[in-house]
Amino acid sequence: MAGKHYAFEDVIKHNSKQDCWLIISGKVYDVTPFLEEHPGGDEVLTQSTGKDATADFEDVGHSNDAQMKMKEFYVGDIDESTIPSEHKSGISPQSYTTTSVGSSGDSSKLFLCIVPLLVLAVAFVLRFYSSKLPA
Repeated sequence: MAGKHYAFEDVIKHNSKQDCWLIISGKVYDVTPFLEEHPGGDEVLTQSTGKDATADFEDVGHSNDAQMKMKEFYVGDIDESTIPSEHKSGISPQSYTTTSVGSSGDSSKLFLCIVPLLVLAVAFVLRFYSSKLPA
């Protein structure tokens, strides 16, 4: 779906509960109809207006279902050249298309499972070998 291109100045005008637009991964979303349904509450979304909200969105680790639901609210693309540097997320526009949306969340979940297991394994080995040493 080819969307319209919006200037940053136009998008930030939509910053209330009655009219809420977000910039995420170079795309503009009108999330107004979703405010009441959002699991984190409408305030989370309205606080992310007026800037590139990509980092806010990715920090939460949204599910694949949430990412798919976003398509319903897509209204166009942001003209990256119109975003003032103090409002950018720090995530490069190239990463929007080169990385899969769920890949970083999956790897961090795996990391969170493996690290405790490794700590337990090391503790077990140290305990086993320390009991074999003469006193």
